[in-house]
Amino acid sequence: MKPPVIDPREVDFTAIRAQGAGGQNVNKVSSAAHLRFDIRASSLPEAVKERLLALPDSRIGSDGVVVIKAQDHRSLPRNQADALVRLQDMVDRAAHVPKSRRATKPTHGSKLRRLESKTRHGATKAARGRGRLASE
Repeated sequence: MKPPVIDPREVDFTAIRAQGAGGQNVNKVSSAAHLRFDIRASSLPEAVKERLLALPDSRIGSDGVVVIKAQDHRSLPRNQADALVRLQDMVDRAAHVPKSRRATKPTHGSKLRRLESKTRHGATKAARGRGRLASE
């Protein structure tokens, strides 16, 4: 099953000034992008919404809004695209349903191999103490 694709109309972008070094460009131009995405109001399937809200991610607020700040690039459109890619990656991870594990018992052969290994290891350790003289 393909993961759901984020509808760009459900995403709200705000242009902000980037932080850090960069000289005059950083001081004058608002090239960083602030992405806001409301999980509960989105068109994502309910199961994906629940898994997204349950993620232990600091970018997801208690109100169910994802806030992503992108400031790696010098241009606003590239930062917006980067933020969208990160949001889509988060949704892809939430859309993946982990396979449930069924408990099984070890086979008879694996039990025998384990016991033989333990016996060999014990014999190796027991042989280490031999060979010393009684006078020492």
